[in-house]
Amino acid sequence: MAHFESTALSRNPANYSALTPVSFLKRAAHVFPQRTAVIDDDMTLNYGEFYARSRALASALQQAGVQQGDTVSALCFNTHELLECHYGVPMLGAVLNAINTRLDAGTLAFILSHGRAKVLIYDTRLQALVSEAMAKLEVGPTLIAVERGTAEDPSLEANPGTLEYEAFLRQGDRSYVWEKVADEWHPIALNYTSGTTGNPKGAVYHHRGAYLAAMSNAMAMAMTPRTVYLWTLPMFHCNGWSYTWGVTAAGGTHVCLSKVQSEAVLDRIRRHGVTHMCGAPIVLNMLMNDFHQQSARMDQPVQFAVGGAAPPSAIIQRGRELGFEIVHLYGLTETFGPSMLCVMQEDWRELPVDDLARKMARQGVGLYAIDDVAIAGAGPGEFAPADGLSMGELLLRGNTVMAGYLGNPDATAEAFQDGWFHTGDLAVMHPDGYVELKDRAKDIIISGGENISSQEVEEVLYRHPHVLEAAVVAMPDVKWGETPCAFVTLKGEDAVVTEADIIAWCKAHMASFKAPRKVVFSELPKTSTGKVRKNILRDWLQERAEQN
Repeated sequence: MAHFESTALSRNPANYSALTPVSFLKRAAHVFPQRTAVIDDDMTLNYGEFYARSRALASALQQAGVQQGDTVSALCFNTHELLECHYGVPMLGAVLNAINTRLDAGTLAFILSHGRAKVLIYDTRLQALVSEAMAKLEVGPTLIAVERGTAEDPSLEANPGTLEYEAFLRQGDRSYVWEKVADEWHPIALNYTSGTTGNPKGAVYHHRGAYLAAMSNAMAMAMTPRTVYLWTLPMFHCNGWSYTWGVTAAGGTHVCLSKVQSEAVLDRIRRHGVTHMCGAPIVLNMLMNDFHQQSARMDQPVQFAVGGAAPPSAIIQRGRELGFEIVHLYGLTETFGPSMLCVMQEDWRELPVDDLARKMARQGVGLYAIDDVAIAGAGPGEFAPADGLSMGELLLRGNTVMAGYLGNPDATAEAFQDGWFHTGDLAVMHPDGYVELKDRAKDIIISGGENISSQEVEEVLYRHPHVLEAAVVAMPDVKWGETPCAFVTLKGEDAVVTEADIIAWCKAHMASFKAPRKVVFSELPKTSTGKVRKNILRDWLQERAEQN
């Protein structure tokens, strides 16, 4: 080792440069200046224009007093302005805080205060929300309004001193000379968790992780300069799973979409030749069911990456028939979005759809920038065997794990115990090294001493031809301690399905003790990112139990 330790081998500008995803746009503008970069309702930008507008934004923000380390928040739908923020803000070494557009005013005010936002760039369609949140703050950020569409209340006026985005951009230098951050560990983004209780935690991303996450995800989805990516995934969600940077790294085209509606999605797929999409299970289910009813088959294959619950066999089959290749991802806010991928093996392609669904139900293996994946064992520092049976907490470590929670050292230390990121998800590892989630630790149902995975029951429910959505939680039971209760949303108003039908279906497709003892037909309460709020369902059952 000593033989290689020499000052002549040290890092220097010729052989080392900090990794930052901002460099992807610089390169794309150099290599593909005339290629279409962004298609939006109000304008289409080539890569030269996209780069110039992002540089103008950086310049204008600097003139407005934004410095390295300052937080710039953005409350926008999937529009070109939010894409520009993903480059213009980090060009200054400032930190982008893309905020969920579905939040309430109290949570928005908390995030702006906790993150110390210096600027808030927001869509005027959210004027009422912004005004209500600003009224809760003693000192608010500088407001920059993106005038897109009509405010929810036409009588609302912008807050005093509000700047207009396009006018603000015109103040900036489109040839602004930006510099990379000196340290790639420098924060690039601040993303708040969508917790179901308490205040959200702010996960801090660094430039290195964002660069590697973008490259990793682009490789996993086989993106090229011919990629046309439709934004059915919110850009505020983990920075659009880093595809805000990943699509640009490939030199592909971003197709913006403010609201996910089946007609609008189908129109853009056909008009622009969309090749890639991402989204939550609820989005995938809605699109596959709606397209199926319309017999809307794709002109070319479309890859759809779904994060969260595994796609049910019925949806996989439907997707195949319509021309969609469904890919299953797993990740968290703390891991820059996707951290694992169910890599399709060649011999799976010939499997019957039910067998394929069982394979695809697994969360799979770590993405390129994740070093290690493990299942916690019985004791500290121990790991469960890869036998497909031994269940423990899923542990991750690698380059695309957050730096930590902003201003919350206790939560950060807890998340990083023993040098691993603790996901809070329970899983098993199969002999082939593929991981399969069984549940959130709090969602395992223990009935008469037997562990029942709510996800396993939900998978069976999703196979029912009339079930659109399903969630299973523990219900208090005098004899068994707790038993499964299923909350089900049916497809269409004409579906005639009874509680007995659902229970009989489950007993026919799984061990009878795992079948729900009760079925409630209703819409499912969800978080602002589309996750089912099982805590609300549990609370409802607990209240009913207490009343009885």
